[in-house]
Amino acid sequence: MDTISSFVILYPVIVSTVWIVGSIFFAIQQHRVPLNNAHAGKPDALVSVLIPAHNEEETLDKVVESVARLTYAKLELILINDGSTDQTVRVMRQLAEKYGAKVPIRIVDIKKNQGKANALNEGAKEARGEFLLCLDADCYVDKNALEPMMARFYDNPKVGAVGGKPIVRNRTSLLGRLQLLEYVGVIDIIKRGQAFVTGHITTVSGVVVAYRKSALADAGWWNTDAITEDIDITWRLYHHGWQVAYCPLSVAWILVPERIVDLVHQRRRWARGGFEVLYRNRGMLVTGRLSEQWLLMDMILSDLWALSCAFVTLFYLITVAFTGDLIMDGVILFLLLLISLIQFLIGYADSKKSDFITWHDLLLLPLYVIFYWFINLVSCLTALGSFFLDPRHVGSWSSPDRGL
Repeated sequence: MDTISSFVILYPVIVSTVWIVGSIFFAIQQHRVPLNNAHAGKPDALVSVLIPAHNEEETLDKVVESVARLTYAKLELILINDGSTDQTVRVMRQLAEKYGAKVPIRIVDIKKNQGKANALNEGAKEARGEFLLCLDADCYVDKNALEPMMARFYDNPKVGAVGGKPIVRNRTSLLGRLQLLEYVGVIDIIKRGQAFVTGHITTVSGVVVAYRKSALADAGWWNTDAITEDIDITWRLYHHGWQVAYCPLSVAWILVPERIVDLVHQRRRWARGGFEVLYRNRGMLVTGRLSEQWLLMDMILSDLWALSCAFVTLFYLITVAFTGDLIMDGVILFLLLLISLIQFLIGYADSKKSDFITWHDLLLLPLYVIFYWFINLVSCLTALGSFFLDPRHVGSWSSPDRGL
C-alpha cells in the first residue's frame, strides 16, 4: 500500500516537472533557433483545407469565414457533409456562394454518416493540394495560423504533420472556464515539453492540424475503425518513419462541452482512443525509437496511475469510515499545488499577451486541480471498461455539446 501511495504522489510530480522544464526550453528554442526554411524563394504550395461536418448548420459560417480570411495565398476549401440530418448541405452551398470569390470551395456530400475518419478520407480524394489543413466545423482559425505550420514542413521534409494550439472560446460557465485553464496550462505545456524532450508529441489535436499529403498516403490515410482518428494517425505516421511537430503559434478557437455528462463522454472517448493506440502500437515498445518508447511508457504509467489512484482513494475512504480519522499530508498537498501553480503560470505568461487568458482565471486553480483529477479518473476507468467490453466499436459521430 505504501508503494502504491508513493507512486500516486510522485508520478504526477516527476512527470509535471519534466514537462514544465521541457516547455521552458521549447519556448527558448522557438525564439532563438530560427527555421532554415529550405523552401524560401519558391512559390507557396497549394493547401487544401478540409472541414468535415455532421449536423453543423449553426457552426459552419464562422469556420468558413475564418478560412476565407487566412493570409496564406494558395488555398482551396473542401466542405464534407457526413450524412447530416439537418440543413448542413444547404448551408454549405450558401457559404460556397458567399465566400467563393475569396477561396475556391467544393462540397463533398456523403449520404450515410460513417464517421470523421471516413469523411476526411473522402475529402482528401478531392484535394489537389500537396498539404492538407484539417479543421473541425465548430472552430475558427486565426488568420495567421497557416504560415508557421508551412514553415515547419519546409524546414524538415520528414515532418508529416504539424499540430496547432486549440484555445477555448466559450467561457460562459464554470466548466468552460476550467477547460480554458486545462488547454492553456496542461495540454499546451505537455505538448511543448514532449516536443522538446522527445522530439515527438503523443497526438495532434484533430481540431487544427496540417498534414503532408504524401505522409498520409504512406501511412494509409485515416483509420475508419479508430475512435480517435487524430491519435491513431499520429502514431501510424511515427510507425512509418515520419515526424510530427507542434506549433503553438497556429491557434484555433474551439467550443468545449459545458455539461459534465458531455465532458465525461468526450474524455472517455479520448482515453479509449489512447488505449487503442497502445494496443495497436505495443510492438513499438520494443522496436520503436527511444522517444516513441518514452511516450508509450508514459501513456501506460498514466493509466496505471489512474487505477492506483482509484484504489488508494477507495482505501482512504474506507479507512476514514472505520476510524473516523481524516488524515491529510500538508506537505504533499502543498507540493502538488505548487507544481500546478508553476505549470499554470507558465501557460498564463505565454497566453496573456494574446488575450487568451487573464489573471482572474487563475483564481479557479484550486478548483481545477480537483476537477482535473476527478474527470480524468472517471474517464480513464470507464474507457478501460468500454475497451474490454466492446473492443470492436467503430465510428459514426454525433454533434457534441456546443456549450451554453
